[in-house]
Amino acid sequence: MSAGTLFAGSDVKIEKTAPHKFELRVDGQPFFANGVGGYNNLPMLKKMGGNCFRTWGIESLEERIDGKPLLDYAESLGLKVVVGIWIGHERHGFDYTDEKQLRKQRKDVENAVRKYKDHPAILMWGLGNEMEGPISDGSEIRIWKELNRLAKIVKDEDPDHPVMTVIAGIGGHKVKNIIEYYPEIDVLGVNAYASAPGVGGGLVEQGWEKPFMLTEFGPSGHWEVGHTSWGAPIEPTSREKAASYFATQKRVIEEGQGLCLGSFAFLWSHKQETTATWYGMFLPSGEKLGSVDAMSYAWNGEFPDNRSPKLISLSSPADQKRVKRNSVQKAQVEVRDAEGDPLKIEWVVTAESTDRQTGGDHETTPPSFPNLIKRNGGESVEFRAPSKSGPYRLFVYIRDNAGGAATANFPFYVE
Repeated sequence: MSAGTLFAGSDVKIEKTAPHKFELRVDGQPFFANGVGGYNNLPMLKKMGGNCFRTWGIESLEERIDGKPLLDYAESLGLKVVVGIWIGHERHGFDYTDEKQLRKQRKDVENAVRKYKDHPAILMWGLGNEMEGPISDGSEIRIWKELNRLAKIVKDEDPDHPVMTVIAGIGGHKVKNIIEYYPEIDVLGVNAYASAPGVGGGLVEQGWEKPFMLTEFGPSGHWEVGHTSWGAPIEPTSREKAASYFATQKRVIEEGQGLCLGSFAFLWSHKQETTATWYGMFLPSGEKLGSVDAMSYAWNGEFPDNRSPKLISLSSPADQKRVKRNSVQKAQVEVRDAEGDPLKIEWVVTAESTDRQTGGDHETTPPSFPNLIKRNGGESVEFRAPSKSGPYRLFVYIRDNAGGAATANFPFYVE
């Protein structure tokens, strides 16, 4: 394929500038997606240097922020949106051999695109997210064929915006089968964590000749880290996660093989997934974590005016150990704040999550036990081990008085 315009819409173009090199243009200007997953805290996203975000389901566009529909709100901030259109997952019961289900999904896709296609905040369509399944090898040809048909429906309805489909990693037969059975795709979205920097090179090795976006990245996933003897994953601290976000953002650009059109840090909000803190870039109470600061520096070369506290270490004799029921344990944290802000420190004991799902599906938050904290609020803590045997975690939350926070935790087991 020679250099030239690969995709051209009314204000969005993908241009091939050289072999294996692409450029996304919006309103005639180069546009590298400095994006996030989710739509909370959008003014902060803009302030930190981000320029777009992605959603997962079309129903998100009905959300109203400050009285405005989501797309209008994004436009008022000068942000672009990769509009997610949820495509059925077989693990959720969708049957790609059931013509009735397929016809309904096709009509739903057509109606969604028809309703929103003319909005100026749209960057591209996100047609499906990990619909092959998070542990699939991509051999489900029926899915790629159907996505190709859906992409044609989108393009017939809206020829002005590219179509991207998001997959979970590039392992197995995914890339080969997408090349063969899904030629209508314009951009390949890839969710990857520890393996993220190698996505560009891996795609080239597998014969991919179109652009891609890194559509989820962040800390090492809970499946990619060390585990205790009883199987509890060991979560990185917020400081370690911040370093991962920054390094991945830089390396995916440098090692993207010229194919990369942008990236989306995950998650510009908070959620319970393995733990309450693993993937969120904010606490549920609203404070930003160091990963937000790291992305600000990666995007515009500057840290925010107020940096989140820096958690240096969390230590305890109970860390990743087995302890006796009702025994008194100790832990301590070392933390610094760049601005010298006064810090509030909170310690929390929780049960280990037993509601482990796959692919980011909803998980129930495990119970916490505030009465087990004997002395709270300082850099050191005494806590009592629960009276019931089983796996638990001790969390520490550090908040400054200006919207910044840090966090860490460790697992322990009560015998």
